[in-house]
Amino acid sequence: MRSREEQRQPNIPQGSLRQREAVKPPGYAGAPSSSPAQVDPSSRKDQNDLLERMLEGENLRLAYKRVVQNGGAPGVDRVTVAELQAYLNTHWETVKDELLTGTYRPMPVRRVEIPKPGGGVRLLGIPTVMDRFLQQALLQVMNPIFDAHFSWYSYGFRPGKRAHDAVKQAQRYIQSACDGS
Repeated sequence: MRSREEQRQPNIPQGSLRQREAVKPPGYAGAPSSSPAQVDPSSRKDQNDLLERMLEGENLRLAYKRVVQNGGAPGVDRVTVAELQAYLNTHWETVKDELLTGTYRPMPVRRVEIPKPGGGVRLLGIPTVMDRFLQQALLQVMNPIFDAHFSWYSYGFRPGKRAHDAVKQAQRYIQSACDGS
């Protein structure tokens, strides 16, 4: 019988592991432990700097604006995007304290089945509006840090880049090869 950790690990060919190593950002030391006692003190400072930046007023205002613009269905707590402001007014201090003490835990996602045109269903997980708000605030802080290390030619899930851009770039490569340049 396999352990839980073994069960979570996908079967990855050995060559793939080398590729994964190559894309790790400089200074990457692996996934951080969820236990604060096991985190290196210097990395705690970095984490606190990121958390402070995440919790800056302007960053939170922008995150709120984006979550409201995106709309979407409520999560398991049934709080809607329209109710987010009132929810924040009531719960923000508690959530902020939990974030600062490392005790915040996201709510479970709400599972929704979306029918596929060809039959079957696609499972969709909908986080609570509060968790989407916090995810957006953290994304806004971390994206500029990590995106700077990505290849210019990487198009997947990148701000300002789309699948259409990747296709156009591939067409340019093909055309330049055919032209002999």
